[in-house]
Amino acid sequence: MLVVSEMERNEHNICWPTDAFVRKLPKLEVHAHLNGSVSLSSLNKFLHTKNSANLEPFKETMILSEKGTLCLEECFRTFKVIQQVTDTPEALYEATCDVIQEFAQDNVYYLELRSTPREVTGQMSRRSYVETVLAAINKSQELGLDIVVKFLLSIDRRNPLAVAEETVHIAKEFKLSGDTIVGIDLSGDPCVGDACSFIPVLSYAKNAGLKLALHLGEVPDKNAESEKLLKLFPDRIGHGTFLHSSKGATSDVFSMVCVNQVPLEICLTSNVTTQTVSSYSDHHFNLWYSAGHPCILCTDDKGVFQTSLSNEYLKAAENYHLNQEQVWNLSYSSIDHCFADSEVKTVLKEKWKQTKKELLLV
Repeated sequence: MLVVSEMERNEHNICWPTDAFVRKLPKLEVHAHLNGSVSLSSLNKFLHTKNSANLEPFKETMILSEKGTLCLEECFRTFKVIQQVTDTPEALYEATCDVIQEFAQDNVYYLELRSTPREVTGQMSRRSYVETVLAAINKSQELGLDIVVKFLLSIDRRNPLAVAEETVHIAKEFKLSGDTIVGIDLSGDPCVGDACSFIPVLSYAKNAGLKLALHLGEVPDKNAESEKLLKLFPDRIGHGTFLHSSKGATSDVFSMVCVNQVPLEICLTSNVTTQTVSSYSDHHFNLWYSAGHPCILCTDDKGVFQTSLSNEYLKAAENYHLNQEQVWNLSYSSIDHCFADSEVKTVLKEKWKQTKKELLLV
């Protein structure tokens, strides 16, 4: 796959994406952490239920988010602040509804939310946490929003193995009774804990028919961990910042990703803001996309990083010189890598094709 050169970009006969184009573009989001996706305007609605002592860290977080100066460590502290605001079923339900509606307003027609089932003493068990999110997803369908929403339960690598086991059992149980829960996400602070300790439970999840989306190679010097987890044959990789041979990956790790064509969930703003990537020009997306490897643009945490999926597509177009058709193809090809069934994928592809006729006039 050839990325257009700067010289070609200046030619008048090539149509380049504009802000209006990417907003009208049909989009698919598969890497959206629920709490990190809650917008600042949505969070503000819940503040009146909190005492003043809880507001200061939230205000500091708002300032850092608005400036776009969150480092990776601050990012995970931010999640804790957001969790304090959404620590009741009522707040979690409303926040989830808001997130879904905001994605729908951005012309996202398919959304996979992911979240770690959280136990809040006196408020929620992990099971009721999942039930609350599912209720909000069902509500969005009842309201007639033009968006398909699926749910991945997250295993936080900082938590004990017993919590991961409970999470997978909950996912398996709900999967048997419906099609909304489609997979398991492995995430959490990549500098903490041993992700390989979760291999048995991840293997169990895969055997139970749950898809695997694993955060891999987010920080350097994790080759041994990445190699072991790649042997699970994950269905998608989150970030994959250091999985390319030119970014420090071993030949074995790089080869496993390439040979198995494991799709990469690419989060441009997130990586640059947290400085796991120094700049957009240095981002690994350019390496993988140019080689024709499957890549899916995602927001990661649209609320924390003050972005939208439209914004991510515009950044990709501007920084990697992608024309309108390349941007549309990037979005369309993502459908093949979502965790929906073949029937949903067929419907989505028809919607994309119809929109292509309107957007590109072909």
